[in-house]
Amino acid sequence: MEDDNKETEQQINVELSEEMAEGVYSNLAMIAHSNSEFILDFIRLMPGVPRAKVKARIIITPEHAKRLISALMDNIQKYEDQYGPIQSTQDNEPSFNFPISFGGPGGEA
Repeated sequence: MEDDNKETEQQINVELSEEMAEGVYSNLAMIAHSNSEFILDFIRLMPGVPRAKVKARIIITPEHAKRLISALMDNIQKYEDQYGPIQSTQDNEPSFNFPISFGGPGGEA
C-alpha cells in the first residue's frame, strides 16, 4: 500500500553538447528580479580591466530560483562535509558598485 502513495519518479535524458560541456568560467554574478522571473548574469571580471563581460544569462521563475538555492545549499553542505569549510573572502575583496539596472530591485551575490 505504501507503493501506491509514492510518486513515480520520472527520468529525464539530458543532452550535453561538447561545446556546452566545456562550461564558462565566471567569477562574479549579478542577480535581478521582477514579479515573474529572476535574471542571473554570470560575469568574468579580469584584474586590472575596467570592463567585464557577461558570459551567460539565465532567466528562471521564482519557483526555480528557490529550488536552485536549495540545491546549492545541499551541494555546498556535501562539499564541506567532504573537503572542509569553504572560506569566505568577502571581507578581503573590494566592493563593486555597478551602475547596472534591470528595471527592478537589485540583488547581489
